[in-house]
Amino acid sequence: MQTTLRVVALSVVASLLSINPMSAAPAVTKAKGNSKSLKTKYIGTASWYGEQHQGRKMANGQRFDRHKLTAASWYFPLGTTLRVVNVKSGASVVVTVTDRGPNFRLHRMIDLSEAAAARLGYVEQGLTPVFIFPVPPFETKAAQFDSGLIGAPANQHSGELEARAFAAPM
Repeated sequence: MQTTLRVVALSVVASLLSINPMSAAPAVTKAKGNSKSLKTKYIGTASWYGEQHQGRKMANGQRFDRHKLTAASWYFPLGTTLRVVNVKSGASVVVTVTDRGPNFRLHRMIDLSEAAAARLGYVEQGLTPVFIFPVPPFETKAAQFDSGLIGAPANQHSGELEARAFAAPM
C-alpha cells in the first residue's frame, strides 16, 4: 500500500513539475501606438556603504572609493547617471552606478557611497526614503565661431575703438 501511494505521489509531483509555469501567466496585450513608456522616477529606500568596502573591486572593474559620488543598484545599467533626492530633507546628489547591490532580500533600491550619503544627510540613520531620477545622457557640441561678431565696423579701424575706450572716463 505504501509503495503504491509513493508511486502515485511521485507521479503527481512529476506531472506538476513538467507543466510550464508560463502557461498559467495571463496574456499581455499590446498597448496602442507601440510607444515604450519609460519610467522616469523611482521611489525606494537607500542605504550606504563606505569604509568596509574601501579599495574592493566593483562590478565595473574599478576600485571602490567611498569619497566619490557612486552608487550600487541592480535596477539600472552600469554607468547610468542618477539624481537621488532624499525625501525627508529634500537634498539631492548626482551619482553614477558603478556596482551591483544591495541584496534583493533587503528591499532596498540603491546603495550610495559614503560621500553621497553625507551630501543627502543620512549617514547617521543608515537608511532613508529616496526619489531616483535617471539623468539622460547628452552630448555637447562646440559653437561655430563667427568672426563678424567681434570684428570692427567697416568704417572704423580697431585702433580708433581702443583709443576711444581709453579716452572715455568711467
